[in-house]
Amino acid sequence: MADFQVYLIHFIILLIPTIILGAIFKSRKTSSLPPSPFKIPIIGHLHLLAPIPHQALHKLSTRYGPLMHIFLGSDPCIVASSPEMAKEFLKTHEASWSDRPHTEATDYLTYGKQDFSFAPYGPYWKFVKKLCMSELLGGQTLDLLQPVRRHEIECMVNVMLKKAKDGKAVDIGGEIMRLSNNVISSMLMRERCSENDDEAGEVRNLIKEVAEIVAQIAGTFNVSDYIWFCKNLDLQGLRKRLVDTRGRFDKMMERIIEEHRDVRRNMKENRDGEHVEKDLLDILLDISEDESLEIKLSRENIKAFILDIFAAGTETSAITTEWALAELINHPNIMKQARQEIDTVVGKNRLVEESDIANLPYLQAIVKETLRLHPTGPIIVREASEDCTIANYHIPAKTRLFVNVWAIGRDSNYWENALEFKPERFLMSSEDIRNGKSQLDVRGQHFHFLPFGSGRRGCPGTTLALQIVQTTLAVLIQCFEWKVRGEGKNGENTVNMEEGFGLTLPRAHPLVCVPVARLDPFPIK
Repeated sequence: MADFQVYLIHFIILLIPTIILGAIFKSRKTSSLPPSPFKIPIIGHLHLLAPIPHQALHKLSTRYGPLMHIFLGSDPCIVASSPEMAKEFLKTHEASWSDRPHTEATDYLTYGKQDFSFAPYGPYWKFVKKLCMSELLGGQTLDLLQPVRRHEIECMVNVMLKKAKDGKAVDIGGEIMRLSNNVISSMLMRERCSENDDEAGEVRNLIKEVAEIVAQIAGTFNVSDYIWFCKNLDLQGLRKRLVDTRGRFDKMMERIIEEHRDVRRNMKENRDGEHVEKDLLDILLDISEDESLEIKLSRENIKAFILDIFAAGTETSAITTEWALAELINHPNIMKQARQEIDTVVGKNRLVEESDIANLPYLQAIVKETLRLHPTGPIIVREASEDCTIANYHIPAKTRLFVNVWAIGRDSNYWENALEFKPERFLMSSEDIRNGKSQLDVRGQHFHFLPFGSGRRGCPGTTLALQIVQTTLAVLIQCFEWKVRGEGKNGENTVNMEEGFGLTLPRAHPLVCVPVARLDPFPIK
């Protein structure tokens, strides 16, 4: 016993200086990082990110500056909250920040990083990016699939007209989500998800679940990812949902891929000249069968890519359109001006078409202003692939980056009356044109306006998203007036603009309105 006590005393004597030296070393190591709030052992700064992360990070940045560092558990993170800092990371030092961090959830959902969104920056990612821009989401493909989008918008208008005739309220977000789901699923695999048969119901429910779980997981800081002794615990129940959702998605996609293969096989065997319009899945299958390409797409690559499109393309477009209509209801003068522009350019005898959007600059400005105040990706997330120095701070590899797009879009140093909804700020005057002023673009060239990201990892679906959002919003303005039910104060036709929790900036309260038809877009011929 005496020997044990001696050993214990020696151990304690050695342990104390080890702890002190470790603390000194860690302090010196982190002293080269930007300012940081006080952190709690084990959880770091996780407790400071509630209830809505982008709002919480903005509040912290007002105290600690436009560049700060935080810890999610033991994982170091850098937060950029100004256009200057965003440019440093996304342009000047882009080569060091072209990766995206991986979590248990994203790895599982993407079939082990075999998708496009989370694949490491490298040969495969460059190959798929090229395919996206030239084949899958390029102008020629989107033009070929324009009738699909047109048909779905007409179906939505007919539903709204019936509601208007009966004087019934409409969940705007739900209807636009159905439209987005139908557009994406029809473009991807020729299957609408609003039909009444069992297979359409399966597609509809799975699309909704995939979008919801991706938004929840990406918008939730999963404890199991950041606290080491919780790695094997499913404390928030996310792992169970992941396994169930991806399992059913995989089963559905196997069925659809086999159906497409059967059709393609029969066409080759019969050679009867029958022409079937290709969807995006057909294009992916063509690419996977092309032996001349340097990289071959596997079945898992195809399924992961389709899951990306579902997750990124359905909810985001619907939420942006819902926010835009809510802003217009709260600003009737802007709604009136937008409606006058549409009536002048398009008239009242036909429905707005995608080809009309180029001649509707005020409508385009409304969408841009909506994306400024309500970006569907409020935080850009990246990860350092190597050590780098930014603003005289040494940032080690594997550090995560959060660019707070929501805060940047409300920066009063760049935006006059930053919290006001003013589409006019995006219109070019004749004087601006004469002075050579460049128009604010949504594609990441101006770092105080980053609704679709910037650089190599910018959103490849920007063109498709704008086509859906702008045309859908134009139709809702053209065909209906909107009366708020259940939200107006003192009888006013106003909408609650509180934000909800999630990756894609959802509304806290559904936008429920009674449509009032103002014209018949489908006159009897």
